[in-house]
Amino acid sequence: MGAGKRGVLTAAVTVVCAVTVLAVPGTAFAAPTPPPDPGATASPDPGATASVTVVTSDVELEAVRKKLEKLYRAAAKATDEYNAAEEKARQQTAQVVRLAKKIVEGREKLDDLKNRAGAAAAAQYRGGGLPPEARLVLSDDPQDFLDGAGRVRQEQHATKGLLGEMTRTQRDLEEYAEDAREQLRKLEAGRKVKAAAQKRIERQIEAAEKLEAELEQEEKERLARLERQAAARAQATWLSSGVLDEVTSKATAQGRKAVAYATAQIGKPYQWGAEGPNTFDCSGLTSQAWLAAGKTIPRTSQMQWQHLKRVDVKDMRPGDLIIYWADASHVGMYVGDGVMVHAPRPGRTVTLAGAGSMPILGVVRPDPAAE
Repeated sequence: MGAGKRGVLTAAVTVVCAVTVLAVPGTAFAAPTPPPDPGATASPDPGATASVTVVTSDVELEAVRKKLEKLYRAAAKATDEYNAAEEKARQQTAQVVRLAKKIVEGREKLDDLKNRAGAAAAAQYRGGGLPPEARLVLSDDPQDFLDGAGRVRQEQHATKGLLGEMTRTQRDLEEYAEDAREQLRKLEAGRKVKAAAQKRIERQIEAAEKLEAELEQEEKERLARLERQAAARAQATWLSSGVLDEVTSKATAQGRKAVAYATAQIGKPYQWGAEGPNTFDCSGLTSQAWLAAGKTIPRTSQMQWQHLKRVDVKDMRPGDLIIYWADASHVGMYVGDGVMVHAPRPGRTVTLAGAGSMPILGVVRPDPAAE
């Protein structure tokens, strides 16, 4: 996007931040009454008979927000482990299938070789049980002797070749079988890793949902406002650093297709381990978006960070992937003008957000060759 649009966006984000801050009770811009102490309770209406309702302060809600963020981040990390194990299982299963096919073909070939060897032995038996060399020596006709000598050499070569091919085929079968056993062992180990990751995901999400369920509706609304406020502050700080001042790169044809796919999913629910078409997790969205653009990339955010080409933020272009947090546990797709699209977390939907609304680890490019 151009510098003018970027300036408009920066101003808009700043205004949003200011409005959000002004709307928060207990800030320097609120009425000059002291904020309630943590754990304070509202004064009951003298005429009311209902029980006293506990009022959660913004300080306490901020602690809840940070705890939820920690729980969902732990779930995201476990989701990456689950997805990585799932991807390996797919690859190993495909390898087992290929090996099984080779084993079947090898057995068929070995059976054919054995049949040919049996036919040669039967022919020798029908010749009186004498080997070809002996029958050749007993020949009285010189021409038969010469013709037979050639045939004997051919038969000897054919026999040696047959025996050698049988030996090689048997050896290949043994190697295929051992490879298949090794892949099956890996599959079993991967199954255990995946099951352990699934338990961690479910445990973290259950704890987060229980924590949110304990809040009243008004508290949930204030918590959501605090989340938006924190994201807006981070985005405003990121933009004010001038990080986008030099970003002028335009999307490639594939990048535009990837962005179009990702933004078309806006509003669809987050689901850990999902790759669409109706639900997504963060890396499921980015990997499927690039697959729709004709490019296969690694399945998880950590593998995307490890294996895709890294570029400076100032050089990023729409379609590039922004990797978040020090453990690379989250990923979004840059769409331009300081904005990215991502699948945030359980309980949320695919949405647009400020590219700097979370701590950025780095940027990776799925289509470096397009340069």
